[in-house]
Parts: sequence; structure tokens; C-alpha cells
Amino acid sequence: MADGAPPSPKHADAAGHRARLRQKLLQSGGGALADYEVIEYLLALAIPRRDTKPLAKALLREFGGIGGLINAEPEALAAVKGMGETSVAAIKIVQTTVQRMLAGEVSGKQALGSWQALLDYLRADMAFSLNERVRVLHLDTQNRLIRDEVMAEGTIDQAAIHPREIIRRALTIGSAAIIIVHNHPTH
Repeated sequence: MADGAPPSPKHADAAGHRARLRQKLLQSGGGALADYEVIEYLLALAIPRRDTKPLAKALLREFGGIGGLINAEPEALAAVKGMGETSVAAIKIVQTTVQRMLAGEVSGKQALGSWQALLDYLRADMAFSLNERVRVLHLDTQNRLIRDEVMAEGTIDQAAIHPREIIRRALTIGSAAIIIVHNHPTH
């Protein structure tokens, strides 16, 4: 398990570097940090006595950027040398936080009145998925989101759905309208 690795001989330098990153974040905001610095600092919280910059850079390379990294499957993250259960959990809690924040932007509000919020919400979950996924957004009579369900998860180039199952589910829930969405993984 990589998270419990022994401290690096450069621990004192790393602590100073982390303090500089923290100050940069708090004084200038997240926009002042490079992508690798954001991930480096996140990993530093999970792996306190190790230089996390090389791991952050390796993760961003492996997953093609922050979006791919945050949305990567736990197994794929754990397969990267240096990643352990605690650091994988740190990445996944960021994904969960972002998805809940974006869901709050859509939930209980008119889905059709804010396409950008709806697109951002869907993009956070589906844009970096390695497999096709079909989701159904169930709306009430005011076009507010009442339920969001993954109806099918497929392979890299297909996801099978049956319209009768979508209609049956919409009737069961009492949906006044539905929005069916799916992604096309870009490998």
C-alpha cells in the first residue's frame, strides 16, 4: 500500500513547498495553481510525508488531465505506482463533491430553464467515462429534476437500452417529462 510509504529524505523541503502551495492557494485562489499543483496538494493531504509532485504529474499524464483523473475508476487509479487506498479515496471524494455541487445547481430547478447548468452537471459525470452510459432525467410538471438514473452502462462504443423500460420507469416514477442523454467516449 503506497499511502503508508516511508518519509522521503527531502521531507523538510517538501513541507516548505507544501506551505508555499497552501499560501498561494489561500492568498491568490485556486486559479493561481497549475493543474499538477492542485493534484499535488490534494495528494499531500493523503500522503503527508512524501513528495507528491512526481505522482501528481504522472497521474495527469496517465489520465489526460484533471477531468480524466477525477473521473477515473478507483481500480485504474490504484494501478498507478505510488497510489494507495487513501490517495485513491482523496481523488474520488473530489469527484463526489463536484457531482453533488453540480447536482445542486440542477435539482429542484427548471432543467429546461438552465441548459448550461444541466450540461455542466452531465459533463461532470459522463464526459470522461470510458464506457457509453445512458441516463434518463425525470422531470416534474414544472420541468424540475426529480430523479436522475443511469439506465444502461455499456462498452466503449455501445450501450443497449430498451425504450419500453424507459417508459415503464417514467410511468412508475410519475415523470411529466424525461430527458434521455448518453455519451460517446473519446479514446
